[in-house]
Amino acid sequence: MSPEQRAAAEIESVRPIVGLEVHVELRTRRKMFAPSASPAHPEFESSPANTLLDPVVLALPGALPVMNRLAIELSIRVGLALGCSIAKQTKWDRKGYTYPDLPKGYQISQYDLPLCFDGRAAYRGLDARGNTDPEGGEKHVGIIRAHLEEDAGKLLHEAPGGAPVPPEIGGSIVDLNRAGTPLLEIVTQPEFSSSEDVVAFCKHLRRLCRFVGATEGVMQKGHMRFEPNINCVITLSGGRTVTTPIVEIKNLNSFRAVGAAIDHELSEQPKRWREDGLVMGRGMKSTRGWDDARAVTVPQREKEDAHDYRYFPDPDLPMLEVDPSWVEQIRRSLPETPLHRLERYVEAGLSAGEADVILEERGLADRFDEAVVLATESGIDGGRAHKAVANVLLQHGARLANERACGIEDLPIDAGQLASLAKLREDGAIQSSNAGELVAKLCEPGFEGRDPAGVAEFEGWLVVRDEGALEAWVDEVIAANGPIVEQIRAGKQQAIGRLIGEVMKKSGGSADAKAAREKLLERIGS
Repeated sequence: MSPEQRAAAEIESVRPIVGLEVHVELRTRRKMFAPSASPAHPEFESSPANTLLDPVVLALPGALPVMNRLAIELSIRVGLALGCSIAKQTKWDRKGYTYPDLPKGYQISQYDLPLCFDGRAAYRGLDARGNTDPEGGEKHVGIIRAHLEEDAGKLLHEAPGGAPVPPEIGGSIVDLNRAGTPLLEIVTQPEFSSSEDVVAFCKHLRRLCRFVGATEGVMQKGHMRFEPNINCVITLSGGRTVTTPIVEIKNLNSFRAVGAAIDHELSEQPKRWREDGLVMGRGMKSTRGWDDARAVTVPQREKEDAHDYRYFPDPDLPMLEVDPSWVEQIRRSLPETPLHRLERYVEAGLSAGEADVILEERGLADRFDEAVVLATESGIDGGRAHKAVANVLLQHGARLANERACGIEDLPIDAGQLASLAKLREDGAIQSSNAGELVAKLCEPGFEGRDPAGVAEFEGWLVVRDEGALEAWVDEVIAANGPIVEQIRAGKQQAIGRLIGEVMKKSGGSADAKAAREKLLERIGS
């Protein structure tokens, strides 16, 4: 079509085609083929630039690679969780390209025999608040492959710590700490039709990788980097269709950026077609970056085809034989998936938002499940146990965690204490305000494992059931608040709240607020 025809063409519809490549840094102590420490492990993540190096990373003459067994195991864990088949035999290939942050001049990767392949992953969409939507129906996406490789280093355009690069350097500097870090690349089928579905899958994938113990998953530190591949089929009036070239958006490290970059690209590709007439074909794929400040994608380079990388088997690494019995052993060790847990929590009465908070950390979810079992054994009705424990955790625990600027999972309160707290609240043995005080007390040094009921009794936080004491407090409050009493007698029932507050103050928070209300109304005669 001529430029004039493209400009005049009427576009009837635009069908998005989106696939996803995800790079996951595995949390091993050492690198993929080298003995130096890995920055993807929390022990070494704050290491100064260019300190996690060795002869293999630097590609010094005579240095030979050695496989990291744990990285292979963690990759298999992710592959199984994504429904992939695991190769019985795989190999390592050299992927040749020259970057200043890749000392060897090639990357050890996997080309035609990936470790994990042909998967089918389930996930759920998101609701209006960005929480997993258990009512939205299960979605699926094909997993083409999940292969192991080594990460490259990175160029720093500022000195470590954010200071300007010294003028004598004259530009960017290279930090090779990340070079050689075990990297699992997950490639999906191009089956997503909206940015919302891509973001939902990205959130699910991050949670899944963290649950199986494969990665820390801190996106701001580059533990997971998302690269959507985007094009679209444009249908013109008369039924003719054109398919735009694929654009790969590189190194997105937030869910917001993933969604925004996809939406921007899908809005721009029909405009670009009108301008340049380019359609999908060999050599037409390009890469773009995301400019977060301007909310636009920016050109980087044309994307190489596979033959451009000059893949060939690495002569220094043997074929990897994967024992099926080892794979089955790994399969049996996998935890319950976060998606299944979410469905179980919602069925037990939690909201999707509550379930999402608990599932943010596997350790927190495990502690929650154990507390629910103990709460049920303590006598809380099975239909209430999940909600009772969640209320303690997500109300009092979340408030304390916010005050301490830490995660809920970091609070030193165990499952048994959570169950006991839930039992105290369910029995009405402690008021909400005092329950919060009790949670804070149990998280102080020296209170690890202490019985919540015993601590609450010592502190005077248990609800007083003494009828005589309650009557005395009520009579004192009524005598001291004549005008409010008259308002209540005149029909202003909401004023009773002030009197209940006075009773609670006199009791030091130990009175039963419901009983106090009933006794006040009885005495007032309303």
